[in-house]
Amino acid sequence: MEKQHLQNRGTIDVLNSKNDIYCSSKDTYIFCDEKLNHIMQDDTKIPLVLVSCGSFSPITYLHLRMFEIALDFVREETDMEVLGGYYSPVADGYKKVGLIASHHRVRMCELACKKTSTWLMVDPWEALQEQHTRTAVVLDHFNYEINEVRGGVLTKKGEKKQVKIMLLVGSDMLQSMVTLSVWKEEDLHHIFGHYGCFVIERMGFDISNEISTHAILSMYKNNIILAKQWIYNDISSTKIRFCIQNGLSTKYLLPDPVIEYICKNKLYLT
Repeated sequence: MEKQHLQNRGTIDVLNSKNDIYCSSKDTYIFCDEKLNHIMQDDTKIPLVLVSCGSFSPITYLHLRMFEIALDFVREETDMEVLGGYYSPVADGYKKVGLIASHHRVRMCELACKKTSTWLMVDPWEALQEQHTRTAVVLDHFNYEINEVRGGVLTKKGEKKQVKIMLLVGSDMLQSMVTLSVWKEEDLHHIFGHYGCFVIERMGFDISNEISTHAILSMYKNNIILAKQWIYNDISSTKIRFCIQNGLSTKYLLPDPVIEYICKNKLYLT
């Protein structure tokens, strides 16, 4: 049953549970682990959880595809085993253009995961914070919940094993880490040194040179995994918002439940 957990990646309809409902406050927060594999399939491999941080305003099929590309790469090219994947939407304090209220963004992510994936989940912890939380701190949160609170993952022998947490990003996000001054140096050391980064490269875009010439990233190049996006996909939340504001269809760009939620709540009209 556990093995089928990540292998059957078709459309599913998961029953409602306590982890499927958005928490409205820190007091009611519950870490979602209902789709997280708790037992290793291969004890010789390194257990891995992927975390994607972002606005997700709204979540698109590209956000979902990034995890699938990473999963395929891990299976074919590494000695790791994926236990689960998480979306961590930013808090309202991030103050980004096009950023709607966090409860809407979290709910859309939940709907996308519920209807399309057997292994992807949403963690609302970051979204519940009053101010913007640095990515390094968010990864610490996942490490705490998975490795400290839950003690990691069980091997088939019944032993506990620590889980590797990695940040999943697109090449554009990695480039911002390299070029923008908003990223603290100590955070880059913490993210790439302690956790590591899984990068989905866009077609025609080579990020390897950026890594090799960057003072900090080059130090941790062995902790940065590059996976190519072989099928071109340039869907973006910005383009989706443009379509909605101009009365254009978003069918086949977003999961249907997300489209229905946007229409029902009249989001992104202005």
